[in-house]
Amino acid sequence: MNIRPLHDRIIVERVEEETTTAGGIIIPDTAKEKPQQGKIVAVGKGKITEDGKVLPLDVKVGDKVLFGKYAGTEIKLEGKEYMMMREDDILGVVE
Repeated sequence: MNIRPLHDRIIVERVEEETTTAGGIIIPDTAKEKPQQGKIVAVGKGKITEDGKVLPLDVKVGDKVLFGKYAGTEIKLEGKEYMMMREDDILGVVE
């Protein structure tokens, strides 16, 4: 992928959730919600403060993160769907 997000933006690839419940029930595609976790594939340089300094991001490429249901903007690159969002939209890092 040849894209670099600007400033404090990141690009996340959604991680697909399980299609079967713990009890063995298969969830059809029409009943599924979009996953709210993903893997970071690109990050910007950092947030620019009012005095011109650059604050580096707390996340890095490869981190698995959780984000809000309506966070970010969906984009399609090279046939794959990604989410572009600001670092503020990330709720946490899965360790």
